[in-house]
Amino acid sequence: MIQDFTYLKPGTVKEALTLLTDHVDECKIVCGGQSLLIPMRQGLLVTEYLMDIKGLDELSYIKYDAKEGLKLGATTTHRAIEQSDVIKKHYPVLALMEERLASIQTRNWGTIGGNLAHADSAGDPAPVLMTLGAKVKLASAKGERIIPLDEFYTDLFESAMEHDEMIIEIQVPPPAAKMGAAYQKFNLLQNDMGVVGVAAMMTADANGTCKDARIVLGNAGVTPIRAKNAEQVLIGKKISDQLFVEAGEAAAGDADPVGDIHASEDFRRHLIKVLTKRMAKQAWEQASK
Repeated sequence: MIQDFTYLKPGTVKEALTLLTDHVDECKIVCGGQSLLIPMRQGLLVTEYLMDIKGLDELSYIKYDAKEGLKLGATTTHRAIEQSDVIKKHYPVLALMEERLASIQTRNWGTIGGNLAHADSAGDPAPVLMTLGAKVKLASAKGERIIPLDEFYTDLFESAMEHDEMIIEIQVPPPAAKMGAAYQKFNLLQNDMGVVGVAAMMTADANGTCKDARIVLGNAGVTPIRAKNAEQVLIGKKISDQLFVEAGEAAAGDADPVGDIHASEDFRRHLIKVLTKRMAKQAWEQASK
């Protein structure tokens, strides 16, 4: 049963940041409620103030510029990202990821900022955005700061945000020339959270060598994990099927999975090996076209 709280409904971002400062350490932000309301119903989370920013339309946007890249407002819904022609053209992996994120009802109401702020290591957007080099813009009444998404997550359901801050924008750099990206999760039920997920990004140079690679593992530890040893297997190399196998083995070593009712630690490592090999190969095939 949800405990009593005071409901706050700001009309602007400025008002929201002021309310957050006024009630720091006593206030939680809701922006759709797809994640936050569950622990509240279970009694695992109690808050004195609940601030609803779902109606802040000034934070609901998808903007793209060839020089600056993609900018997503924090209250942009998953469904808007999934259906965006701009994203399908320049960042197709984002749109494809969204197609399997939960149910269509959740995608219609849940927001990208809320998903990232929830800091669930099993979430789908973070691994994909991390492979694309995304950053998050945080704001408080004192000002704004931008940090790489790589540095945003600190522990399970914990992030680098201060208590008086909130996410206002996600920034993704322009896609590099000859870049490919792929994402897949293994789940037991369609559109459920992944037992594990793997996102991969690769770029090719003019000689067909791997210029850069990013591999991020979802639900393979308490935070999304950059599989840096797996990346080094690929960077600067002439790509072959054997290298994809080696990258998968390295990614399994980079992971720090925990066994639970869905899968053992060993099975999760096996899935990471297989998915890393597949996603790296898919990303490379796109990059080398």
